[in-house]
Amino acid sequence: MVDVNAQVDAVTRGVATIDVDGAPSHVQTLTQEYPSPISDVWDAVTSAQRIPRWFLPVEGDLRLGGRYQFEGNAGGEVLECAPPHGGAARYRVTWEYGGGVSWLEVSLTASGEDRTLLQLEHTARASDVPPGFWEQFGPGATGVGWDGGLLGLALHLSGSGDLPPEAAQEWAVSDEGKAFYRAAASSWGAAHAASGADPEAAAQAADNTFGFYTGQLPAEMPES
Repeated sequence: MVDVNAQVDAVTRGVATIDVDGAPSHVQTLTQEYPSPISDVWDAVTSAQRIPRWFLPVEGDLRLGGRYQFEGNAGGEVLECAPPHGGAARYRVTWEYGGGVSWLEVSLTASGEDRTLLQLEHTARASDVPPGFWEQFGPGATGVGWDGGLLGLALHLSGSGDLPPEAAQEWAVSDEGKAFYRAAASSWGAAHAASGADPEAAAQAADNTFGFYTGQLPAEMPES
């Protein structure tokens, strides 16, 4: 069903630590181009009817100032919502989960008449990450979850079939799913090392992330 290597290679990943209002913060970025016009991609990532077809069921008021809640996952407030205009669009929300608050920004850029570049940026204060968590899992804890989301969106937009939560759970424990998580975790390990982290520590964190996502490492991990 999924060309694992092609999907993992289609995503560009970035890791950085910056100051946000004086607080050191981890920023993770994923970028992927989709073979769909910007209007269709925007609808797919903002419509309460379409989001559950590739990510999770969602409730709430999906407009500026409204609040949303993903089933069994994060909720938050819509801080910015700019529909497609002049070949660009974006929205920004708080991402509230487990008592912590981080920030999510999704930006779209038309890269052709029927092609759209999507960038997802997730920012979290380092002080809000549980002690030792970043050292154990690095950016893969959250990043691999978002890789799953981009995979679901790719399947949805290409017409290859939707991957709703119940199907995604079954697929995750298949050989194909495990291969995907291995490749995605390793890619986050590489991005972590490229950001300046010790390569051995980054590789170990990637192994820990893969172990968790495949049920081989018991741990508390934030959903993405």
